Amino acid sequence: MSEHDSADNSRRYRLGVAAFAALGYAWVLGCLALGAGLLAWVIPQLLYGRFRLALVVALVGSAGLVWVSIRALWVRVDEPKGMEITALEAPELFEALERMRRKIKGPPIHHVYLNDEFNASIQQLPRYGLLGGAVNYLTIGLPLLLALDRPRFLAVLAHEYGHLRGDHGRFAAWIYRTRLSWMRLNSSLEDDEGAVAVATQAFMRWYFPRFVAKTFALARQDEYEADRIAGKLLGRDVTAAALIEIEVRGEWLNDNFWGGHWSEAAGNPLPVGPYRAMRKRLAEVPEATFANDALRQALKRISNVDDTHPGLRDRLEALDAVPTLPAEWSRGGALALLGSEAKRWVAHFDKQWCRDNAGEWKRHHGWLGRVRDRAQTLQARMAQASAAELVELARLQRHLDPRAEVRGLYETALERSTDHPGALRGLVQCLPADDRDGKMLLLHRLWEAGSSDRYWTARTALAELETPRLGYDHDAAAFKQWRKRLERAQESEERAWEELSGTSFFSQTTRHDLSPFELEELQAELVRYSDVERCWLVRKNLREHPQRRAYLVFVDLPDMDDGSRYQLCRALERQLSLPGPALVLWAGESPTLKEIQRSAFDPVFTR
Repeated sequence: MSEHDSADNSRRYRLGVAAFAALGYAWVLGCLALGAGLLAWVIPQLLYGRFRLALVVALVGSAGLVWVSIRALWVRVDEPKGMEITALEAPELFEALERMRRKIKGPPIHHVYLNDEFNASIQQLPRYGLLGGAVNYLTIGLPLLLALDRPRFLAVLAHEYGHLRGDHGRFAAWIYRTRLSWMRLNSSLEDDEGAVAVATQAFMRWYFPRFVAKTFALARQDEYEADRIAGKLLGRDVTAAALIEIEVRGEWLNDNFWGGHWSEAAGNPLPVGPYRAMRKRLAEVPEATFANDALRQALKRISNVDDTHPGLRDRLEALDAVPTLPAEWSRGGALALLGSEAKRWVAHFDKQWCRDNAGEWKRHHGWLGRVRDRAQTLQARMAQASAAELVELARLQRHLDPRAEVRGLYETALERSTDHPGALRGLVQCLPADDRDGKMLLLHRLWEAGSSDRYWTARTALAELETPRLGYDHDAAAFKQWRKRLERAQESEERAWEELSGTSFFSQTTRHDLSPFELEELQAELVRYSDVERCWLVRKNLREHPQRRAYLVFVDLPDMDDGSRYQLCRALERQLSLPGPALVLWAGESPTLKEIQRSAFDPVFTR
């Protein structure tokens, strides 16, 4: 509704947002005035010796009202985490920021931080709360510096700086600060008790969701405007290429790099820092099939209310840019912007990562030792091993070394079971890039096997057919066939996902069916996520795919806000090595922690 209102009359919409924001300020100030007035009336009465129960209740209530109001006005927001960078250390970076400031006519950036995230952000944090001034923080992720070349990285910074532009930027930033303050206040009041707290919580339950909804369109528009400014300063093509490369490189880091890095624990009992290796790997061109598939999936994601950032397709359309992979990828990153001693930041974050992950690395090293033992057991009985055991052996060997040669294991498995889905899928991923005919033949066999891998099969086939290969022309007939197959598979997946994600979380559920080794693998992965305190796992029986193993994962994330919880849960869905699709939910309002403890059996992981 807010987006429609904004599109119909932007000025009226902004006035409505300002008025609704003012209502929140009026409520806080009104409560403060009421509480102060009651105190001014009650205290003299008590000082004159008129002790009555009603006066004591009024004193306690008015004091509570004043206290809650002061908390609302003076709520503090933590500074971003990271290492601060100064102009003396990184003169080129600060010169670039100053040029952007002059062109955009924005306010100065007071602090620049470097952290270990694949991201960049700019925040205007309230200095003292709702009525305080603002401090501008720019946070840059080292992995992003390593991934993008200088022009594309500067386009990202221009986008972030674009949030602070002119009058519209100041209004959007004020609304952002107000949203942040209300969010912190709402969170801090959730566990309060007493009459005043109950009344305050009632107002917040009514006001806060409506305030977030009314300001959502403003935040969404602000993202488009920031992209437009980046396109104006660095060029539309550069900005579009940066957006696409971030999607592809980010997916590669999640799917490929981090798993490979943790596998180094097999031969190293002491942790190894990732960023030196990351710098080298990010200088390479992504594999074509992977990049095509990552872009396809990014373009399919629709802009929804889970995030104020629009989807990639909508952002590219707003820039009037073509949604294709860059003709030239970034090679070497933009680390030089951090000055002549830039390499020391890589070493610093490597050491910090080793310190932060020492315990998890040690446990992972121990688990990989057990993986090695299991692999040796299977290796010893290869002559009698079933296809399923050979597929398991291949997976274990890839745990120990992501580059291990396992093609022979998959081929032997297929000799023993002609249409084993795991062996077919594994062999597809082992064939060289130029063997399109071999891949497509295996994918046809996997589709005809009628397994639960059909969605993956169709996706992989389309990605292969879309990737230019020397000596192969575009096969329009095969492309049309696989696109129809993908549509059918996707419809089936959507029906299954609706069953999995339905609000009756605990209907059609049973205890998990993981083997002891599979459970240990899950626990070893959860150890890497320091915010996960506990985890529960149940199997969900799906009518759409009765034979498919599907799961609900519940995690307790007590030290995170809801936005961060949402992002972590989506990451866990992509990265946990469960033998089937999984929906990851956190203990909150739905489902509550009590519901999980009552219906999800015992935790499978406790930190």
